[in-house]
Amino acid sequence: MDYHEAAGFLFDLRRFSVKPGTERIAALLDRLGNPEEDVPFVQVAGSNGKGSTARMTESILREAGLSVGLYTSPHLSALAERVRVDGLAMTEAAITAFVEEAKPWLVERAAAGEPLTFFEVVTAMAIRDFARRDVDVAVLEVGLGGEYDATSAVAPVATAVTNVSLEHTAVLGDTVAEIARTKSRIAEPGAPFVTACEGEALDVVREAAGEAGAPVATVAGPDADREGDADREGDADREGSADADDSDPAPALSVAYDGRVSPTDAEVTLAGEVAGTYRIPLVGDHQATNAGVAVALARRTAAAVAAEPINGADDAEGPLPEAAVREGLARATWPGRFEVVDTAPLTVLDGAHNPAACRTLAGTLAEYDYDDLHLVYAAMHDKDHAGAAGALPDAASAVTCRPALDRAEDPEVLAAALRSAGVDEVTVGDDVAAAFDRAVARADPGDCVLLVGSLFAVAEARAARLRTVTPRSPTDENDARRALDAAGVPPDAAAARADAIDHRVLTLRLRGHRVERLAAALRAVGGDAAIGGLGAGDGRVPGGEQVPVTLGATVAEYRDLLDRLREREGAGLAGVAIDVADRLGPAGDGLKTERDANAADVAPDYPWTDGTAVMGVLNVTPDSFHDGGRHEALEDAVAGVERMVEAGVDVVDVGGESTRPGADPVPVDEEIDRVVPTIEAVQSVPAVAEDDALISVDTRKAPVAEAALDAGADVINDVTGLEDPAMREVVAGADCPVVVMHSLDAPVDPTSDPEYDDVVSDVIASLRERLALADTAGIDRDRVIVDPGLGFGKSAAEAFELLDRVGEFDALDCPVLIGHSHKSMFGAVDRGPDDREHATVAATALAADRGADLVRVHDVAENRAAVDVAAAVNGSLRGDGDPEGRVSDGPGAHPPDSPNDA
Repeated sequence: MDYHEAAGFLFDLRRFSVKPGTERIAALLDRLGNPEEDVPFVQVAGSNGKGSTARMTESILREAGLSVGLYTSPHLSALAERVRVDGLAMTEAAITAFVEEAKPWLVERAAAGEPLTFFEVVTAMAIRDFARRDVDVAVLEVGLGGEYDATSAVAPVATAVTNVSLEHTAVLGDTVAEIARTKSRIAEPGAPFVTACEGEALDVVREAAGEAGAPVATVAGPDADREGDADREGDADREGSADADDSDPAPALSVAYDGRVSPTDAEVTLAGEVAGTYRIPLVGDHQATNAGVAVALARRTAAAVAAEPINGADDAEGPLPEAAVREGLARATWPGRFEVVDTAPLTVLDGAHNPAACRTLAGTLAEYDYDDLHLVYAAMHDKDHAGAAGALPDAASAVTCRPALDRAEDPEVLAAALRSAGVDEVTVGDDVAAAFDRAVARADPGDCVLLVGSLFAVAEARAARLRTVTPRSPTDENDARRALDAAGVPPDAAAARADAIDHRVLTLRLRGHRVERLAAALRAVGGDAAIGGLGAGDGRVPGGEQVPVTLGATVAEYRDLLDRLREREGAGLAGVAIDVADRLGPAGDGLKTERDANAADVAPDYPWTDGTAVMGVLNVTPDSFHDGGRHEALEDAVAGVERMVEAGVDVVDVGGESTRPGADPVPVDEEIDRVVPTIEAVQSVPAVAEDDALISVDTRKAPVAEAALDAGADVINDVTGLEDPAMREVVAGADCPVVVMHSLDAPVDPTSDPEYDDVVSDVIASLRERLALADTAGIDRDRVIVDPGLGFGKSAAEAFELLDRVGEFDALDCPVLIGHSHKSMFGAVDRGPDDREHATVAATALAADRGADLVRVHDVAENRAAVDVAAAVNGSLRGDGDPEGRVSDGPGAHPPDSPNDA
C-alpha cells in the first residue's frame, strides 16, 4: 500500500456521520492489541482554547525531559500534523502501515453497517502510534464534547476543561450547564482535574468531577472575581466528592495578563502553587488563562507519571523544575492562532470563525497600534457570517475569498455580510493567496492586514507564504528515482517518470487542485511533472491537503511555463511563478520582484558570501567531546586562535557549554564567565581585531549571547534554532549574523529516536518555520545561516544523506553550514572516536563541492586545504581571479615560494 492509498482511505471515512459513544473506537483499539493501556494519557476539553492549552502542556512536559505525544485537530497542511511525538509529525510510512493493518477490519465493520468515522480512526491511529513510539505521556485534545468523544476511549491520568460556552447545541445540549456536564465527564477516578470554568459551569464541573472521584484544581483567569482569595486555602487537588466542603476555595493558580511584550509574545504572572512572570508566544488575556491551565495540568501530569520529581526539581518547585515551566511556555508556538507573520504592515492570521471568537480577536488586536485595517475574509457556509463580521474591528477595506473546499462559502455572500457590517470598500476575490497578496499590497507599512474566518484559509495563506521550491540535481535515472521517492512518488510512478526528470529539477508542495494545474501546465510546454503524496493516485485530492510535485524541464521549457503561469493569476499561480523564477536564477530573472533585486544589491559581504568559509571550533569547556579542556586557560585560547588564523580560518566559534550526549547543563553566569573573557582576550589577535577573522559564540542562552556580543562577538550560533523568543530579540537588536540549527534536543539525547519521511525535506520544512519566526522578530534574512544539525537527532545514514543533498537547502535562500567534525556519524564507516580526522576532511571536501557555505571543524589547516581543493576543482583558479593562482588571500595562505610548499 502506498501513502496516497492509505490517506485516501482515511479521508473517505469523512462521509460517515458522527455518532456519540466510544464503543466503536474501543473495538478498534481492542483489535489493535489495546495500545491505550501502554501509555499515560492527558485529555484537554473545552469550548475554546483546548488546542493552545494542549500545546503548552506538551511543551512544558517536553522541557522537563519527557518524551511526549500530542494529538490535535484540525491540521493546517497535512494529516500527519495531527499526531506528533516530541514535536515531529507522524511519518507517512507510519500512517500507511497503520491503515494497511486496520483497513480489512474497518471495511468489514462498514459492510456490517457499523462504520467508524474519520475522527475515530485517526484518534485510534494516534493512540497506536504513541504506544509504538513508547512515549512517556501523550496529550489528547478532545474533539467534540468529552463524555462521548473518541479520545475518551483512554483512561487519563489527568484531565482539563478550559472553559464552557454555548456551542454545538444540537449535539452537546441547549444550556451551558448541559454542555459543562458533557465535557466534564472526561473526569477519571483519582485523576486530577483542572479547569478555568466560572459561575454555573464551574458548579457543574465540580459536581461531575466529584461524582467521578476526581480531585479538582481551578485556575482563575485575568477577569475572574478574586474577592476574598487571600483568606482562603488553595484548592490544589481538592477532592471533588459530592459531600466535600461547600466553601469556595482559592484557585490553585491565579493568572494576571501583563500584556504584549513583542509583536508575537505576551507576559503572564502566576500566583499560587507556581509564582512568577512568564513569557508566552500567544497574545491575549484568554491565552493567559490557557497558560495557567497548562501549568497546573503539566504539574499534575508529571506527578502522576514520574516516581520522583523530574530533572532534579526541588521541594519548592514540586513535581516540575521551574525552568521547564518557563521554557515550555516560552516555546509553545501555535500556528494559525493569532499568528503575526509580519510587522510592516502588521499582518495577522487567525482562524476565528464565530462571533464569540471574533470578539476575542478584536480585543487582542486592540493591543496593537495601527492605522487602517484591511481584512481578508473566508468562511465555511454553515457559519454565522453576519454575526462574525459584526464582531470584527472596523475595517477600511476587505477582500473576500474561498478556500479550496466544497464547504467554503461563496465570496459574494461574504462580501454582502461585510458591507452590512459597515465595511464600505469590499472586493470580491476567489483564491486565498491572491486575496491575501492584494490586501498586503494595498496596505501601508503602518496598517494592519488581518486574514480571518477559517483555519482552512489560514492554512492556504501560510502555505503560500512559507512555500519552498527545492532544487534537485539528478545525474542519472537512479538519481531521478531517488528524487521522486523523496517527494513521495510511488515506486511504479517513479519508474515511469524517472527518464523524463533529467533536466532542471524542482520540488514544491501545493494544494491539490493547484498542483494538478501546475503539472498540466508544465507538460503542455514539453516538460514533465510527478505528483507525490496524497496526490499520487487517480482520484481527486481532498480539499485543503498539500501534496508534493516534482518538476523536470529544460530552461527554455521553464521559461514557457513561467509565461503560462503569469497568465493565470486568477488560478492562484502567480505567486508560484515568482517562487519558481527565483529558484531558477538567471532563467527566471524576468519574473523576479523589485524587492528581490534590491535585496541582492544590498546583501552584506561575509566570508561565506563568495565561497566556502571555514569556522574553527574553540571550546572553552572541560567536557567537550573532542577537545575538552584544551583551551580553558585564556593564554591557550589566544594561542588556539592564532594557530587557526595562521591556518586560514574565517570564523572562530567559541563554545562555553558542551552539547555532547550526557553533558551537564552550564548555568548562565558560569557560561558567561567562560565565554566573555575569552572573546575579550582574542581581540589581541590582529586578524580578529581587524575583522579578518570573525568571532562566533556557540550558545543556546540569550543572556550569554547578549554578553558575548557586548564583548566583541560578531556571530551567534544557536544550536536550538532560535526557539527562544528572547534569543530572537537579542539577534534582531544586534543585527548580527546568526546560525539557525535544526535540533530536537540540546544537549543531545542519546535515547531519542525520531522518525522522518525524508530527512532532508523534513529538516528544510522545520527550518522554514524557524525562519518565519526570525522574519517576524525583525532578523534580516541576509544575516541568517542554516545548519541541518548533523548528529542532532539524526542517524548516521540520515547525517550522510543531509551531507549528500546539501544543495537542496538553497530552497531556504540562506547560506548553509555543515557541522560534522569528528562526529559519531563516522562510526558507520568504521572510524572510532580517535580516528575521525581524515573522515572529517573527506566530508569537508564533499560538503564544499556540494555547495556548503561554511564548514565547522576542529582541525582548521587540514579542512582549509580540503575547502581550497574543492574550490579549485569547481573553477576558482579560472577566469579573472588571483593572477598568482592562489585560492585564498587569508592569513593562512602561503605564497608559492613559502617553505610550507617545499
